[in-house]
Amino acid sequence: MAWDPTVLKDWQIAEAAEGNIPTTEQYREIMGLQKDEIIPYGKTPKVDFLKVINRLKDKPDGKYIEVTAITPTPLGEGKSTTSIGIMEGLGKRGVNVGGALRQPSGGPTMNVKGTAAGGGNALLIPMTEFSLGLTGDINDIMNAHNLAMVALNARMQHEANYTDEELAKRNLKRLDIDPKNVEMGWVIDFAAQGLRNIMIGLGGKKDGFLMHSKFGIAVSSELMAILAVAKDLADMRERFKHIVVAYDKQGKPVTTADLEVDGAMTAWMRNTINPTLCATVEGQPCFVHAGPFANIAIGQSSIIADRIGLKCFDYHVTESGFAADIGFEKFWNVKCRLSGLKPNVSILVATVRALKMHGGGPTVVPGRPIPDEYTKENLGLLEKGCENMVHLINVIKKSGIKPVVCINAFYTDTPAEHALVKRIAEQAGARAAVSEHWLKGGDGALDLADAVMDACKEEVNFEFLYPMEMPLRQRVEKIAKEVYGADGVDWAPLAEEKAKKFEADPKFADYCTMMVKTHLSLSHEPTWKGVPKGWRLPIRDILVYGGAKFLCPMAGAISLMPGTSSDPAYRRIDVDVNTGKVSGLF
Repeated sequence: MAWDPTVLKDWQIAEAAEGNIPTTEQYREIMGLQKDEIIPYGKTPKVDFLKVINRLKDKPDGKYIEVTAITPTPLGEGKSTTSIGIMEGLGKRGVNVGGALRQPSGGPTMNVKGTAAGGGNALLIPMTEFSLGLTGDINDIMNAHNLAMVALNARMQHEANYTDEELAKRNLKRLDIDPKNVEMGWVIDFAAQGLRNIMIGLGGKKDGFLMHSKFGIAVSSELMAILAVAKDLADMRERFKHIVVAYDKQGKPVTTADLEVDGAMTAWMRNTINPTLCATVEGQPCFVHAGPFANIAIGQSSIIADRIGLKCFDYHVTESGFAADIGFEKFWNVKCRLSGLKPNVSILVATVRALKMHGGGPTVVPGRPIPDEYTKENLGLLEKGCENMVHLINVIKKSGIKPVVCINAFYTDTPAEHALVKRIAEQAGARAAVSEHWLKGGDGALDLADAVMDACKEEVNFEFLYPMEMPLRQRVEKIAKEVYGADGVDWAPLAEEKAKKFEADPKFADYCTMMVKTHLSLSHEPTWKGVPKGWRLPIRDILVYGGAKFLCPMAGAISLMPGTSSDPAYRRIDVDVNTGKVSGLF
């Protein structure tokens, strides 16, 4: 049955649907798992990755479906909702389907975007557990990451306080860390803008090393990126050796292995390697593994979860963060390159609301009423805004995949608006379907399910945008021109100096290019909507993720620590002290 999401809040639907959560035995039956391949954990068991993948290594993969979106409003356009909706729609068509979503960050959960659990009748359950820590993966990432910072600051304190002879007595050698060239900061899983720039070590000689430091949001940690791309625990352990924490006074990297903290970090992270099982409100299994923030991280559900899902399901749905210029580009050129997996179809989520914004509609501000232009028919605004959708359809087609546009229906849309978007999408060479999964669950996503199954029958001539042999600056130029629509790239002196160094060093030849850019525009300027013309992409710096093996060119003034708004979600979240049930999540 479908609940009425125009009356009920998401947390109320989730509470009503909790009877549909499969038991451990039901998960085993649905997914064909052995008894020892499920690790019990209340309502949300984990799956033993190595046992499953070793047993099923020779089984053919199912169909691989990726979900991305047009450039969103600050409210988001429903990728997670659509990911869940297509699982439910395919389930209604009687196929064996499941998926993989990313674990939500406490930052947006307690702020303005919500939990990434979907919404309405396309919702992931149990919603409370999913939204508030789940099985602790992000907490483990925070502990492991911050342990590296503890090791760094303690080592700097001891090197400042002790002579080389005293260090040698403790079996330590001087690393000579440059306090003005520290790569890492601390992490916390909230949007805490007050921690972007801090001083630590205030006090005396025993109170740490006095230095400028910083906080990022936990899901932007390199450890989250490593979790998303690691093949197994051994691969994770090896990658943890190479995380660059800082540089010495000669400019050489100081790694977690140099600080002898990499083993302890792996100990904190050992349980994160196994994905967690949740379910849609209609009972389809869904892995939850790795995290969000594709604008400042990889923003993909994990390779591990996708590998298991493709063995357990005939149709496996995976999600990429933000719009196709960011999330799909990283899925295409980084995740698929590392995993060796070839997608069958990409769903491009579009909403009438966002397309009107790209056509010149008023600014959408989280926490404020939506302007009338977005809730009343306006075909002129909508048609102009479809330029953004067409641009991103063409981006997906460059990979060899024929996209399916999901017109994620809001109940304020009109039939004429849906017909216009569908016509323009089909003219651009995509399949298109209006989907009412938010309102009706799987029954509302049948047309979308049919379009996806039809697309999966086609042969995919998948190819990457660039070869790994291409130098870094040429890769960035190609992404800027062919994905973002820029005229070219302008490098700040610092960024160009770093780029030349990376290009000249064979060590970085196999590092992936992980762009860092705003998600609110195809460009680096979040206020430039539609398909901006006549602009160049400025690169101001390059981050190094030595363990993940990413070089991360940074465009514009994006921060690794988001801010909390004046009307955050935590104002409405509470607990019924008689039942222990949480209210207010969305």
